[in-house]
Amino acid sequence: MPSGYRAGRPSPLVVLLHGAGAEARGILPVFRDAAEAEGLVVLAPTSREYTWDVIVGGYGPDVRAIDGALERTFSRYAVDPARVAVAGFSDGASYALSLGITNGDLFRRVLALSPGFMAPAGRVGSPRFYVSHGTRDAVLPIERCSRTIVPRLERSGYGVRYREFDGGHEVPPEVMREAGDWLAAGED
Repeated sequence: MPSGYRAGRPSPLVVLLHGAGAEARGILPVFRDAAEAEGLVVLAPTSREYTWDVIVGGYGPDVRAIDGALERTFSRYAVDPARVAVAGFSDGASYALSLGITNGDLFRRVLALSPGFMAPAGRVGSPRFYVSHGTRDAVLPIERCSRTIVPRLERSGYGVRYREFDGGHEVPPEVMREAGDWLAAGED
């Protein structure tokens, strides 16, 4: 919860998804400053396996867990339903893209930091996308990942802000600040 959270004033919500082999605690520090600065409520679940379900065998337990966590969050906190986003890093970014396209009526914004792929179960709504990727990423090479994903999103009619940076499989602070500003401002 951001320090400025007030129960009577709906806040934007971000579902934050970690990378493979990690858990929620690992990604929160990367996102904490941007969330605090922009007043974002953050819901950070941990995958049931070493990574998200769609990667290890298809949608299932992680989707159900996220749905349940969202229900509890909406019932306990003042959340602006028009400002719900999904974000992730690495495998979490791939999952964010997939869930965002599938649930674009809920997730109006999708933040994908160094994604590898997207595997939506369908297409609903018209979310906006922010994608960033390091030009020297050796884990998920930019050429076969974001430089393929972004044109596919654009050809599908989605609004995309794309940011390449000189770096590897990481989220530099300046990219995180820009992404946080994009989430909070509702820019395309």
